[in-house]
Amino acid sequence: MADDPTLVPADSPEADRYNSIRRWLGIADFALGVLFLVVLLVTRWSDWLRDLAYRMGFQNYSLSLFMYLLLLLFISKALGMGLDYYGFRLERRFNLSTQKFRSWAWDEAKGFLVGLVMGAVVVEILYFTLRQWPQHWWMIAWTLFMGLFIVLAQLAPVVLFPIFYKFEPLENEDLRRRLVILSERAGTRVRGVYRWKLSEKSKKANAALTGLGATRRIILADTLLDNYTPEEIEAVLAHELGHHVHRHILKSMFVQAAITLFGFWAANWTLHYAVDQHMFEELSDFANLPLLALVSVVLSFVLMPALNAYSRFNERQADRYAFESISSVEPFISSMNKLAEQNLAERTPSKWVEWFFHSHPAVSRRLAAAEAWGRAQNATPQV
Repeated sequence: MADDPTLVPADSPEADRYNSIRRWLGIADFALGVLFLVVLLVTRWSDWLRDLAYRMGFQNYSLSLFMYLLLLLFISKALGMGLDYYGFRLERRFNLSTQKFRSWAWDEAKGFLVGLVMGAVVVEILYFTLRQWPQHWWMIAWTLFMGLFIVLAQLAPVVLFPIFYKFEPLENEDLRRRLVILSERAGTRVRGVYRWKLSEKSKKANAALTGLGATRRIILADTLLDNYTPEEIEAVLAHELGHHVHRHILKSMFVQAAITLFGFWAANWTLHYAVDQHMFEELSDFANLPLLALVSVVLSFVLMPALNAYSRFNERQADRYAFESISSVEPFISSMNKLAEQNLAERTPSKWVEWFFHSHPAVSRRLAAAEAWGRAQNATPQV
């Protein structure tokens, strides 16, 4: 019975400790970010940074806005560097990372630059709409942001991901053919199957169906390809394809669009209130950027449990599709157990941890669902 793949091993003390530390690290990072934004607003340091940015930007509004964002991101990164480094050491401590310090530092630098470029595009669009259409800026900005979101979803696999990871076409022709057939049965056309060289940085395993339209592709971590059977890889991908079959990406985009629209409305109300209270001279005073960020952070925090519950519902539907599209649930069960062990995932988190923090159902629940499906199939008379 010890080798029975349907058994759910208890979480090891190591997994419990790792996930507990990661959770508290995330909480600390969140609290530090909120505290930073509040301090900027309460002490009026944001006004001082704005004035400094104007001097650095030669009084040009767009250039000064960029300089303000640069200062803001640099200070934020400096404040959070200790937590970031601790996160790097945590992965090394639990033998989940293969990345050296130099590589990690280079990734941090690239991440900062990518964040700066993307942030600059976002804030320039945001404050352009605030200056041009102060009464209706939030509706116009929302429309532009949703268009930008779709563009980024298309470009991410071919522009953003390669900045941090290496990809190459999958050489295993038999496996590639099996996965393409599986995706075609799900009604999606992929533009390629790629080996994701995750082992250069991590011992964790993962797989994904990424991109939209012409950039849609399957990416499989080499840590998955080298340690899982073709049947287990098919089971993992079948789950990802389940999101396509149930139109989760499209539905999630609509959900995100509604939340973002409400967020822009809330930001507009907050900015008008702040101007009425003489916190800022006008709506387009970019010293109010921390206030906009604070509105976004608070809204995300309040909605997190509901969004996680919705995500867990989608994940259960994707699992059900995987059960239906593979010949047996055993590869799904064994792959889930292996992923949990390899990634030091929590198989049986407490209810409140799952409710608030987890976007996926607990591994124990997913395995129980797979076992129930398998028993039901075995009990069904064959025609």
